[in-house]
Amino acid sequence: MKNSSLLLVHFFVHVGISIIILIIAETVGIWFLNNKMVIPSDRMSAANWIYQFSLLSFVITILTSPYNALIIARENMKVYAYTSIIEVLLKLFIVYILVFFSVDKLKLYAVLTFLVSMIVCSIYRIICKKKYMETRLEFKWDKELFKSIFSYSSWTLFGTLAGASNNQGINILLNMFFGPLANAAYSVGRQVGTVVQSFSSNFFTAVRPAIIKSYAEKEYVYMWKLFYLSSKFQFFLLFIIVLPLILQIEDILELWLGTVGEYMISFAQLILINAMLICMSDPITVIVQAAKNVKIYHGVVDGFTLISLPLIYFFFKFNYPPEVAFYVSIIVFAIAHILRIWILKRTVTFSIADYIKLFILPSVLIILLSVIPMIFVLDLFMPGITKILIITVLSILIISFWAYILGLTKEEKSMFLSLVIKK
Repeated sequence: MKNSSLLLVHFFVHVGISIIILIIAETVGIWFLNNKMVIPSDRMSAANWIYQFSLLSFVITILTSPYNALIIARENMKVYAYTSIIEVLLKLFIVYILVFFSVDKLKLYAVLTFLVSMIVCSIYRIICKKKYMETRLEFKWDKELFKSIFSYSSWTLFGTLAGASNNQGINILLNMFFGPLANAAYSVGRQVGTVVQSFSSNFFTAVRPAIIKSYAEKEYVYMWKLFYLSSKFQFFLLFIIVLPLILQIEDILELWLGTVGEYMISFAQLILINAMLICMSDPITVIVQAAKNVKIYHGVVDGFTLISLPLIYFFFKFNYPPEVAFYVSIIVFAIAHILRIWILKRTVTFSIADYIKLFILPSVLIILLSVIPMIFVLDLFMPGITKILIITVLSILIISFWAYILGLTKEEKSMFLSLVIKK
């Protein structure tokens, strides 16, 4: 029943964290929303609805984490994948049915999004209850176990909250200095960035348990193989998506929205560049977490990323354009990645020289050799669907070619080819 006690403690820790978040959000958060945000008075009611239901959805997500983690730990990716597909389809259905209701669509959207969170949480909980014995909880208090898990979960959550604070902090600062127009542009950019980052994180979710398992079993040679392979494939696959998006963002937004508002193009491009930086952190984070060095890692790295908000506020105070928020964020996250590498070296036996040689330098070369020819090709076609398809296919071919030639070692090429032949 050790696993059952472990899950029970995890659940209580997440309940405690949820209560703390609710108290802060329902006091300081409510005050800030109603007194500092620039929102038209006739839409303040809708803003409060969205705030409350978004907060509830966030709490539900936190409470779902132990069940989600159990499914990933058991490497039951089929359940994880199917549930993610259901979630996406439900959210797509929400957008579709909004057309048929005459009530305030923002309020309805907030309620329906919360219901989707509830459904997803219920699916994970029901599956775990049926498949895994450790979810049939028996109360057994273990003080030391609680302290250990609370410390680990708190620092991990601090990292998650730091990321959310950066995203929403930029949104709040844009609202305070540039009004709802900048928020609309940021919302569009974030939607594009979120889709790309979701693809990246979902890819890495499949690799994560294997890296943790290999560390726990002290199979370090295999762990570093997984580390470099996942770093490369995650980065190259993301770059395949990001490059055509950055090059053609204006055409894509026009097809999607009809009219492209001010700041939308630059915001979306800069958010996509930042997404490339963020994806590089996943393999490092999972090894540090497996080594249980989360206090220093999240405290130093994620604490450092929060410096971007006062810097952005400073630049906005001196009338810099809104794009400066993303330039600051990119620079801060680049420095944060250097800190990650430094902490990884302090945590495990790790060669920075190998990391630069095997991952950083090939990635920079592949970016240069892909971007330069694509810029020349871009002006050869008239805007439209045909251009988007041609540029996307060309980007995939060029990046795939250089990634295979320059990005993979001989052993990795052999592994890749055998997998392609097998499939």
